[in-house]
Amino acid sequence: MKAIIYCRVSTTKETQETSLKRQEEELIQLAKQYHFDVVAIIKEQASGYELERDGILQLLQKIKDEPIQAVLIQDETRLGRGNAKIALLHCVLKEDIKLFSISHNGELQLSESDSMVLQIVGMVEEYQRKLHNIKIKRGMKRAVQQGYKPEKNLKNLGENSGREKIDAPIEEIVRLRKNKLTFAEIAATLRGFGYNISKATVHRRYQEYIQKEED
Repeated sequence: MKAIIYCRVSTTKETQETSLKRQEEELIQLAKQYHFDVVAIIKEQASGYELERDGILQLLQKIKDEPIQAVLIQDETRLGRGNAKIALLHCVLKEDIKLFSISHNGELQLSESDSMVLQIVGMVEEYQRKLHNIKIKRGMKRAVQQGYKPEKNLKNLGENSGREKIDAPIEEIVRLRKNKLTFAEIAATLRGFGYNISKATVHRRYQEYIQKEED
């Protein structure tokens, strides 16, 4: 299981460097305990109330662009404090990332109040996603009425008819990615169209496309 270690202290004082180093050492041991493959160690000295932090932005980008399954932290306050903590917990957890902490010596257990707030945020976002999918379906329906043939995007049309669709048009994946959807959201959107596709598959198809474009 691939994981990222994230360490943070609140100030840039030299005395905090010892705490930062201790976090890193303890989290490396936690990773070994659970047999994680650590692909990155991110350390920063910044206030947890701030969202504009180089380290946390790097973390969020990595979990969107790479097949990461876990993030290791000392405790939830290392991600952030106050509203920033809730926002960042939501961003991480909605990507199907597991949080492991030193304070729990294993998977992070959220407080009842944090869980309640995240549940409300998740419900609001789910309805936003449903509205987005409805708009996409309405647009697709209008396109079909105007002569668009979506079946032309399917590979090997006519072969193995009746087989469950396991692929998706790369054009749709790229378009949805350009619209700032996460890989998990793209997968959910495409499943709404009948494509049996996972977040990992969407990520892989997109990376293959990017690599092909670069070549």
